[in-house]
Amino acid sequence: MLHSSIVQSLQTALNYLSQVIHWRMSFFNDFEQKAPMPMPPEEWLMVETPLSQLIQTYQFNLVEQLTLLMALAPHLQPDFFDQWITAQLPQAGDYPQIGGWRGKSHRGFLPTGETVLFILGGNQIVDRLRLQQVFREEHPFARERILYLDSPDKGEPLMSGKLILDQDYIDLFTQGHFSPPHFSMDFPAQRITTEMEWQDLVLNAQTLQQIQDLQSWTIYGSTLLQEWGMKKQLKLGYRALFNGLPGTGKTLTASLLGKYTNKDVYKVDLSMVVSKFIGETEKNLSNLFARAESKNWILFFDEADALFGKRTNVRDAHDKYANQEVSYLLQRIENYDGLVILSSNMKSNIDDAFIRRFQSIVHFPMPTPKERSQLWQKAFPAQVKLSRSVNLNQLASDYELSGADIMNIVQHCCLQALQRDTTRIEPDDILQAIKREFTKAGKIV
Repeated sequence: MLHSSIVQSLQTALNYLSQVIHWRMSFFNDFEQKAPMPMPPEEWLMVETPLSQLIQTYQFNLVEQLTLLMALAPHLQPDFFDQWITAQLPQAGDYPQIGGWRGKSHRGFLPTGETVLFILGGNQIVDRLRLQQVFREEHPFARERILYLDSPDKGEPLMSGKLILDQDYIDLFTQGHFSPPHFSMDFPAQRITTEMEWQDLVLNAQTLQQIQDLQSWTIYGSTLLQEWGMKKQLKLGYRALFNGLPGTGKTLTASLLGKYTNKDVYKVDLSMVVSKFIGETEKNLSNLFARAESKNWILFFDEADALFGKRTNVRDAHDKYANQEVSYLLQRIENYDGLVILSSNMKSNIDDAFIRRFQSIVHFPMPTPKERSQLWQKAFPAQVKLSRSVNLNQLASDYELSGADIMNIVQHCCLQALQRDTTRIEPDDILQAIKREFTKAGKIV
């Protein structure tokens, strides 16, 4: 259910914007401002809502606030601009300086950059040039991908581009939170979670210490950069490489980092990112990072060798563009303001240019016999009973298995017990499951 303060604040915003448009339209014939622009009501930013918080965070001035409202208005009231602009014109199309466009499905008036310039600057060239500053790339609107002007057709004025408010911010202003992205070609990543705890993770002391360091940056990184003034000396974001054989805890660690730092973790599906068509891989990556920017998400590239592998000597056009993809990715990851984790089976598979830019390289080795014993002890549910002849320490000593291997074995054993309508796990259950796991990997027991 929507909070009443959000609804009231949005209604106040629309009422104020309508006053500003009416003020402009009242001088439409001669564009001479005979009265100052109406000021927002006193309660405008006093009520704490996502919209007011964003305005206060970036200290947006009145022009920037009104630009935000113009981009938001059609999403709140489809005929808003038709009521306050086109209804007061003697003939449609007589006044190109107002700008605007109409969509294929949405038939109401939609603002462009020219609409913003007209409402806030009239026909004063000095004011119109000054107002265009809000659409520059260095402005928080573009930098944080809050709103932007869509690129017009070639040769048309830049300000004729559509005024677009990012859907994430539409959701934030109207629902009170960012909506989770849907898995698609535009966002080829899925959120991963875990019900496990840190104590369920069995790793050696050195690896655990590196993970704790990574967790510290995830919690205190913004304090270090912003409050401690290290933003000038340090690059935004953090890049880590997890390398180790499958099943050694890389994905689980990424999930736990998100869980204990209250950040969403998105596992990128590289099969949807990498394309055989020239330029498509960069486009897919651009969409992914643009959506993730400023969300404090953790991006987890599993089996990253396919995309982050070593660049090759250029023998043909394919090699050239493959290397360009790696170079683009290198640049994009460096500019991402959150945590990026690359997972690889072997560190040597990753391009050296990436290796040099990682702040942390965490090795996940196969567990030792002592660690395997801990994994065996933690793996079985409390509902089952192990036969007295089951020796977990001996199993840990005899069979080199990863944590994921052990969990597969335990799952198989539990299912066998359920089929027998019992809660007892026998040694043969475990040995058969171990043989099954080794066969899957092409190994001999």
